[in-house]
Amino acid sequence: MIQNSQPALDRSDERVRHDETLSGALKGFLDRIRSGDLGTLPVVVGLIVISAVFTYLNPVFIAPDNIVNMLFDCATVGVISLGIVCVLMLGEIDLSVGSMSGFASAIVGVLWVNHGWPIAAAIAVAICAGAVCGGIYALLFNRLGMPSFIASLSGLLAILGMQLYILGPTGSINLPYTSPFVMFGQILIMPGWCAYILAVLPGAVMVLTGMSTRTRRLAANLSARPLTAVLLRAGLMTIGLVLAVYYLSLGRGVPWMFGMFVGFVVVMNYALTRTKWGRSMTAIGGNREAARRAGINVRLIYTSAFVLCSTLAALGGILSCARLASSSQQAGTGDVNLNAIAAAVIGGTSLFGGRGSAWSALLGIIVIQAISNGLTLLNLPSSLRYMITGGVLAIAVIVDSLARRSRASHGRA
Repeated sequence: MIQNSQPALDRSDERVRHDETLSGALKGFLDRIRSGDLGTLPVVVGLIVISAVFTYLNPVFIAPDNIVNMLFDCATVGVISLGIVCVLMLGEIDLSVGSMSGFASAIVGVLWVNHGWPIAAAIAVAICAGAVCGGIYALLFNRLGMPSFIASLSGLLAILGMQLYILGPTGSINLPYTSPFVMFGQILIMPGWCAYILAVLPGAVMVLTGMSTRTRRLAANLSARPLTAVLLRAGLMTIGLVLAVYYLSLGRGVPWMFGMFVGFVVVMNYALTRTKWGRSMTAIGGNREAARRAGINVRLIYTSAFVLCSTLAALGGILSCARLASSSQQAGTGDVNLNAIAAAVIGGTSLFGGRGSAWSALLGIIVIQAISNGLTLLNLPSSLRYMITGGVLAIAVIVDSLARRSRASHGRA
């Protein structure tokens, strides 16, 4: 028996050594692509193609100041999309995020400007309103079995009515242009030293966490990512971020509002990938009944997702009114709702549940804003923007469906 087990141990050691090489890591990456695990590859390739086309048609697209303005715009809808990622991972939807953002914007304008409340108190009330709205959706879904589509569609109409009601006949409230709140949404830029530190920080964290994970896996006699791959990935990310900061500094610099949005993405990514809550989200999205049998509090997870989604929608509306320096009846209407949902899907979050990433919101909203900005620079009508965005969304869903089919067939094989 001992003699028969020795070749197996030798093969295991050989597999570990193979996985510790850079070629082994590259082979593993190609195997994941072939199995349908595309990750963020399609959206990154799409973003490169979109940028190349618009830069060719109008070189102003790639100008530093234009990109800075685009990053300001990304933050508002991007925060809303981050909440959409949570409900989509459970296989649900919230159609009222646009109305919730407009209602939160109206609350801030009415309480701050019309009633003289401190801006912090007005913001707190708006965020609490979002949390309450999400709690109502969770109650309707968990206790009464109302589909999230119907519950949020009802909420869309009701919240829009409340927005129109509190704004009154004027329909619009101008915010003080010189207030720090409005300046944050329009002109505040990070100091150069701060932007460069934040650009280097992710690579350093990646090296530390990668080496720690590698040490633990090797100690357990498991395959581990090669050290050269960890260092190469961290180095490429650091170089890319530093070059991005340098290029933006040729214009106005990195907006604080976009930096805050990226901070939310990092926190959400950690919550989804490193916590019990995040693993429960993935499990429920994959198979709700199996997750319940495994002891996961399914109702609590659904409640947290709906509350978080509506709260982030309210926060996105608050950032939007700072960006526009106004609260109006048009806030949250138009394509805000659809862009927030489309950004999450285009970025790689599955509509079928069980798969998603906080980075989906960041990548997806950059794609949407790049399309919008590029078409505006070309002086093309908004109708074309809607058609192109719809086409990109359709392609994203098709890619997701084909990837699911490929993973299923690969699993059976």
